[in-house]
Amino acid sequence: MGITLHKKSLFQLDSTLAGPALMLGAALVFTLLNILIKTLRPEYTVWHIGFFRFFGGVIVLISIFGFRGNPYRGNNTRLLIMRGCVGSIAFICLITAIRLLPLSTAMVIFYAYPAFSAIFAYLIYRERIGAAGIICIAGMVIGVAVLFDFRLGGNAVGQGFAVIGSIFAGLTVTLIRSLRKSNGPVIIYLYFCTMGSLVTFPGFIADPIFPVSLVEALMVLGIILASVSAQLLMNQGFFYCTGWEGGVFMSTEVIFTAIVGIIFLNDPATLKFWMGGILIFGSGLLLNYRKSAAKESQ
Repeated sequence: MGITLHKKSLFQLDSTLAGPALMLGAALVFTLLNILIKTLRPEYTVWHIGFFRFFGGVIVLISIFGFRGNPYRGNNTRLLIMRGCVGSIAFICLITAIRLLPLSTAMVIFYAYPAFSAIFAYLIYRERIGAAGIICIAGMVIGVAVLFDFRLGGNAVGQGFAVIGSIFAGLTVTLIRSLRKSNGPVIIYLYFCTMGSLVTFPGFIADPIFPVSLVEALMVLGIILASVSAQLLMNQGFFYCTGWEGGVFMSTEVIFTAIVGIIFLNDPATLKFWMGGILIFGSGLLLNYRKSAAKESQ
């Protein structure tokens, strides 16, 4: 028996609450992941960070769930592999864009991925998002832009990587919609980690770097565990919401990141922080209200 973890195995939550709760939890853990990656020595490239994250995830998942049998036995293996490849490309493009662009530029472009997810949802599933959905996506993108004081800076190559990463991220969360029907969050993430390991291994082995102190080893371990926790929460969240809806809720990650900067890095709590935060959080509330109203009307 392969790795399967269906939503029935979790606490039974109302569908209108489960999605936002799981996505907000994932955004919080992804914020911790961002902090750990940010504080690593600059010698760690995207290939080192990616390989530690992905290969470490494979080890953790197989160690915990592999005793049940073949850990790679899932449904629709071809789509699982495709999602793993697409997600790996999105991750590599994002990290590359952050290295080449101002953080504000990279983050604002990347967090347009719910819009691309909505496009893919229409192309693949003929799913229409409606006026409320468009308002939510627009509010989220504008909120991120305000929060990071967006200015179109950096070179064209970096901007291209940011756009490509956003497109592939939108496709990634859309593909999860098909996978979640017959696969649990663990098997989805296991294939993602496996494909990511294969993609990043050549770059890692060309110039291998390993932790040189206990603190650095704990940071790498924290990256692995935070990645596993955040991805499982996010994948489970997609059992309750569509790809673009989950992307809107996940955009709260930038709010949490800004809060960390204010509390621990003495960043000022400026007007743009409150305006951007209200736009992002308000978009999530509007989206959840829209889902609740639609459910009550059925």
